[in-house]
Amino acid sequence: MVITRGCGDACPFFFGRTYLDWKLEDPAGRGVEAVCPIRDGIEQGVRGLLTGLGVGPAA
Repeated sequence: MVITRGCGDACPFFFGRTYLDWKLEDPAGRGVEAVCPIRDGIEQGVRGLLTGLGVGPAA
């Protein structure tokens, strides 16, 4: 899996990989109040991806 965040054609492409484009705000220069929701969105995306792949939590 390759996760991109909106780089479109500028991102390198590797054949045989599945690409997902997650729309994320750029956290650069932003305070904690703005960065925490971005971080939480990434966590939700990762958890959803793992669930979709059938990967459960580590024992």
